[in-house]
Amino acid sequence: MNTEHRPEIVLGVGAGIAAYKVCELLRRLTESGHSVTVVPTADALRFVGEPTWAALSGRPVATGVWESVHEVPHVRIGRAADLVFVAPATADLLAKAAHGIADDLLTNTLLTARCPVVFAPAMHTEMWEHPATRANVAALRARGAVVLEPAVGRLTGADTGKGRLPEPADLFAAARRVLARGALPVDLAGRRVLVTAGGTREPLDPVRYLGNRSSGRQGYALAATALARGARVSLIAANVDLPDPAGADITRVGTARELREAVLAHRERADAVVMTAAVADFRPAEVAEGKIKKGEGGPPVLELVENPDILLELSRERPRPGQVVVGFAAETDHVLEHGRAKLERKGCDLLVVNQVGAGRAFGTEDNQAVVLGADGSATEIPHGPKENLADRVWDLVAARLAPGGEPS
Repeated sequence: MNTEHRPEIVLGVGAGIAAYKVCELLRRLTESGHSVTVVPTADALRFVGEPTWAALSGRPVATGVWESVHEVPHVRIGRAADLVFVAPATADLLAKAAHGIADDLLTNTLLTARCPVVFAPAMHTEMWEHPATRANVAALRARGAVVLEPAVGRLTGADTGKGRLPEPADLFAAARRVLARGALPVDLAGRRVLVTAGGTREPLDPVRYLGNRSSGRQGYALAATALARGARVSLIAANVDLPDPAGADITRVGTARELREAVLAHRERADAVVMTAAVADFRPAEVAEGKIKKGEGGPPVLELVENPDILLELSRERPRPGQVVVGFAAETDHVLEHGRAKLERKGCDLLVVNQVGAGRAFGTEDNQAVVLGADGSATEIPHGPKENLADRVWDLVAARLAPGGEPS
C-alpha cells in the first residue's frame, strides 16, 4: 500500500476567458501526482463546463456551499488544502478576497485556508492598472498571499497589453515552487526585488560577438524562488532562452551597457538587487559595419575597452537606505581568495562565489557556492539544485532587509 502523501490542491477558477488555459494546468498537476479539487465560480462554468473539470481532475467538482451540506464544504475544502491556486484571478475575485467577502464556495474557501494561496490574475490592462485593483493586490500581498504579475500579450479581442494569464507550464512551475516551501512564511511579501540573469554579448560585427557560457538558470531560479516567497520581482534577462518565471516583470537586454541602463532604471524601488548575470568586462572599441572577412593580413587585432562596473556602481550609489546588493563571482581557481578580494573591491553586502569550468555552474541544473558577507560571514551552500541555492541566498538577504517594506 502506497502511503506517500499526495499534496491536496484547491484549484479555484474565476470567470475569465483564460479559464480554458487552466485545463492544461489541471492536467499537469494531476499527472505529476497532485490531488486536485476544482472550485469554479458559477460564472466560470460559462467558460468551461463542470464535466471538463471533473474528467481532468478525476474528482467531483465543488461548486456550491449548499451541496453536501453535512460535510461543511465551505470550511472543509480550505482546511484540507496544501495549496490554493486561483487562476484566472479576475478583478472581481481579487476584490472579494482582499475585502473578505465570502458569497460563494471559492471565496469561503479562501477565508478558511491556512495554507499558501496563489493568485494568477488575468484581465484587461485597464482593469489591472486601476488603483482599486492595485490596492487589492497590495493588501493580499501584505497578508502573505502570492499574487503573480500577469503576462504581456494578446488579450480578449484585438487588445494587447499586460493582463494575460501566464502560460500553463509557467503556472505549474510557480505552483510547485510554492508547494516546495510548504507552510513557511512568505518572508519577502511586500518587497520588491531586482534580479539579473544570463550573459551579456558584445558585438564584433553583425554576425559575431564576445560572450560567455551563462544560461541564466541561476538567475531564473532566484526570480522563481523570490516569487514563491511573496516578492514582486523585476527580472532583467540578458540573452536567456528559458521559460519566463510566471509573475515576474521581464526586461530583455543584450549588451553590458544595455544591462546597466535597465538596472539603473529599475533599482530605485528595489529592496534588494541580485546581480546574477555574467557581465562582459570588455567590449570591442569599434563594431564593424559588415562581417569581418578572412584576409591576407591574418586575423584582425581587436582593441578592447572596459565596460562599466555595474556591481560597483550599485554598491556605492544606493538610491534608498537599507537596500541589499548581492553580487556573483565565477572563479576558476583560488576561489575564496579571489572572492574575498572582489567583495572588498565591489562593496556589496553579499557575494556568491562559485567555481566554474569542467561542466560546473554554467548551463547545469545544479550549483554549489560559498556566500561571503561584508560582515565577515561565510555560508557554504552544498551541491544541489539551483533552486536550493537561490532559496539560501534569499534567506541571507531577508535577514539583512530593514523592517517593513514598500507595499507592492
